[in-house]
This record gives sequence, structure tokens and C-alpha cells, in this order.
Amino acid sequence: MGDPFGMPIAHCAASGMGGIRTAGDMVARMQMLRYRLKDAKDYVAKKLETDTMALRDEFEMRRLRERLNIGTITGVPGVARGLEAKARIAEILGIRINAVERLKELVKL
Repeated sequence: MGDPFGMPIAHCAASGMGGIRTAGDMVARMQMLRYRLKDAKDYVAKKLETDTMALRDEFEMRRLRERLNIGTITGVPGVARGLEAKARIAEILGIRINAVERLKELVKL
């Protein structure tokens, strides 16, 4: 079953960092994989080829998210959203996201 308090903690951490406005959603994913907050931020910054200070800057992350095509808080024509954005995040971070894996299985059928 797992830890019943795992998701609320991750949601608090993500919303505290701005969620998809910044890099909070990605940092929270790494925390769910048992990374400490500092290590999660360092890992995400390295994978995004930026520094940890940029992870909390809404303007810089907006430009970075558009450039990497990993979703933004508001819809931008041509920029990934939903599962497409999740799939790109999984690829960039080198992690497995269950929803993306299930979609890949459906596409194989």
C-alpha cells in the first residue's frame, strides 16, 4: 500500500515551491523517490542544465519550460501539456512515471 501520507507531503512541497510555475512538480517527484529536498533540487537543476536558484524563479522557469517543452501553467500553443509534458519530464529526469508507462502500453496495443 505504501505510505498514506506520502502524497500530501509531496503536494505540500510542490505547492511550496510553486508547483508547475517553477520546478516544484519535478522536485516533488524526486522527493517521492526518496531524495532529500536539497538533493532533489540539485538533481533537477543538473538535468535541466540550470542552477538551483533558477528553479524557484517563475520567469526563468517559464522560459525554460517552454524551451524544453515540459508544460507551463497557462496554455501556450504548441507547448506540451498533460501526459505529453509528463512524458518529456520523465525522459529529461530519467525517471519512470506510471501514467506515462500505462499510456505507452496502450499505444502498443
